[in-house]
Amino acid sequence: MIGPIELILILALVLLLFGATRIPKIARSLGIGVKEFKKGLKDKDEENKKETDK
Repeated sequence: MIGPIELILILALVLLLFGATRIPKIARSLGIGVKEFKKGLKDKDEENKKETDK
């Protein structure tokens, strides 16, 4: 398990590597990607249900 000290170190490294201005952009793009992935899974499940109902 990752402890609190390791988590703080990882966050500090991310801040140093990307800078404070790029982190919100990266987080936003990750959120959009996850949202699209979940939407794709949901659409695929609905498509499978339609095929099995036939």
